[in-house]
Amino acid sequence: MSYAVSAIIVNYNAGSLLRGCVDSLLACPLDVEIIVVDNASHDGSLNGLPDSPRIRVIRNPANVGFAAACNIGIRTSSAPFLLFLNPDCVLQPAAISALLQVLQSGERVGMVGGLLVNEDGSEQGGGRRAVPTPWRSFVRAFGLYRFAKRWPRLFFDFHLHQQPLPSGPIEVEAISGACMVVKRAAVDDVGLWDEGYFLHCEDLDWCMRFRQKGWQILFVPDARIYHALGACSRSRRLFVEWHKHKGMLRFYGKFFRHQYPGALMWLVTFGVWLRFGLAAADLAVRRLLVGLGLIRG
Repeated sequence: MSYAVSAIIVNYNAGSLLRGCVDSLLACPLDVEIIVVDNASHDGSLNGLPDSPRIRVIRNPANVGFAAACNIGIRTSSAPFLLFLNPDCVLQPAAISALLQVLQSGERVGMVGGLLVNEDGSEQGGGRRAVPTPWRSFVRAFGLYRFAKRWPRLFFDFHLHQQPLPSGPIEVEAISGACMVVKRAAVDDVGLWDEGYFLHCEDLDWCMRFRQKGWQILFVPDARIYHALGACSRSRRLFVEWHKHKGMLRFYGKFFRHQYPGALMWLVTFGVWLRFGLAAADLAVRRLLVGLGLIRG
């Protein structure tokens, strides 16, 4: 059977969220091939999947990371368009059609993403963004984006969700790997996900490489996706923070090392690990307070 879209879901202990994600794909009016690449989950989440010929499950014997699992899904897929979707996402029925329409609107449109929303309908950060260069990340980490109104070029905030929602599709520097649709032709040109990342920043890497090859990335505000942000990582926050900061360093070194003097890159590296240390300390304090019954977990 030929499919219009191959949906690739990387699962790791997503629980009942995985079933909700898959159900939203099955409700799509298009013929969608659903490929669940499971990174050795142990929570029984795969047991909750419906019995459908459109669903294929690939069980990895170990957690190989997000990028490597996406590449396994690509190699298994058959459709000309690839949808990468986190298991904690639920698509509105018309979302895929809206994304595909924009993806096919131009020969050099290679990647599109939709409007990621919270449970209350508010827009999440990350669905449309500028590339977080080391300077932009410094501005964000230390709250200097508050001065953007006075000095917008110097203290630009790469999270664009603070800006008014556009009336139609717009070109952006990057979108979120939680939900992105790409042309297979673009993937053939750009290459697969960089498996040097285990978790986090691999989507930014891919967006950078798409743009380096001349492929456009568009944000589609009419395609709404509910995203239970962080739901799959609450039980392993320190693990996630470690790989997030490790990924940041790989990303900076890969794309910006030639733009920054060596001493400044060392400062960037120090800042990244300082940020990780603060995040780890915050998690440790929270766990202590939860253990003492002073706050809820």
